[in-house]
Amino acid sequence: MLFPAPLVPARLVKRYKRFLADVILEDGSETTAHCANPGAMTGLALPGSPVWLSLSDDPKRKLRYSWEIVEADGGFVGINTAHPNGLVGEAVAGGVMAELVGYARMRREVKYGKNSRIDILLEDDARPHAYVEVKNVHLMRSPGVAEFPDSVTARGAKHLMELADMVEAGHRAVMVYLVQRTDCAVLRIAEDIDPAYAAAFRIARARGVEAIAYACRVAPTEIRADRPIPIDVR
Repeated sequence: MLFPAPLVPARLVKRYKRFLADVILEDGSETTAHCANPGAMTGLALPGSPVWLSLSDDPKRKLRYSWEIVEADGGFVGINTAHPNGLVGEAVAGGVMAELVGYARMRREVKYGKNSRIDILLEDDARPHAYVEVKNVHLMRSPGVAEFPDSVTARGAKHLMELADMVEAGHRAVMVYLVQRTDCAVLRIAEDIDPAYAAAFRIARARGVEAIAYACRVAPTEIRADRPIPIDVR
C-alpha cells in the first residue's frame, strides 16, 4: 500500500478518548488527528514520540489529519487498524502470502456465521472456500516478539469459534495476524492479557483453524506485508 501523498511528520502530545490524538506539526502549530485504533497501543502513544500523519482534502471531514505511523523502539510501527484487511488482500493478490494463493475470486466483508462478516472470502470452483480473518498486531513487550491481543477482545474469541464452525462445515478457515512492525521475528498469543482469547485460540486450532503471521515493511511512503514469521504456541 503506497500512501497517495507524502505523510506529514509531527510530534505526539497525547492520545485520548481512544480515537483522538493531539500533535505538534513541524511549524510548531498544534492540531488534533484522528487515531484509527481502538486498542491499548501499549508503548506506542508516549508523549513526544515522532509520528507521521496523512492529510485529507475532504472538506466534509472534521479532522484533516489521520495518525498512520509512530516511531518506536528504533523503527516504524503502523497504528491504523483500518489498513490490515487491504494490506492482506493486496498481499494475497500479489502472491506474497503463499498459503492463500490459487483461488479464482476474492470478496471482502461477506456475511457469515452468526451475524458476522468475514474479512476476506477466497472462492474457487475446484476447492473449498477459504474464510480469512485478519487481526492487526503492533504490541511488542520483548524485543523481536509481536503479541496479540493488546487488550481483552471477546469479539476476537468469537471470531475464532466462528472460523472453527466453517471448518466443520467443510470449508477452510485461516486466521492472519498482520504485524505492522519492522522489528519482530515471531508472534505469540498474549495469554496474560486475555486468557479467554488464548483458550479460544487453542480450541480453534484443535478444530482445524489455520493460523499464520506476516510482518510488514513500514515506512512513511508505504506499508506492505512482506515476510512470514512463525507463531510461538505455548
